[in-house]
Amino acid sequence: QVQLVESGGGLVQAGGSLRLSCAASERTFSTYAKGWFRQAPGKEREFVAAINRSGSSTLYTDSVKGRFTISRDNAKNTVYLQMNSLKPEDTAVYYCAARPLPYSVDPRSYTYWGQGTQVAVSS
Repeated sequence: QVQLVESGGGLVQAGGSLRLSCAASERTFSTYAKGWFRQAPGKEREFVAAINRSGSSTLYTDSVKGRFTISRDNAKNTVYLQMNSLKPEDTAVYYCAARPLPYSVDPRSYTYWGQGTQVAVSS
């Protein structure tokens, strides 16, 4: 069964950094576009960042531009989200997702999802 497994979440003070990882269980995922989404309590899941299959193109939501960086290592079947200058409003469960098509900001268009990793930013 195909799996995406996130790791790297935790509790950090405002201004700090975290690096999230998402490892895929199958090599096929090296050909898939990947996205990171987040969901805060009482809110809908929202787009954070996405990366195309080769890693040559990325997209970010405005609130994280200049602070977050998405990258991927296809040899390791892993996608990363480097989060710097974290703010309390970044607190959420972060999910990675994959789809065998060009990347998208719509979570409904992604086929595969990880279980999520909690990020908490204290003020």
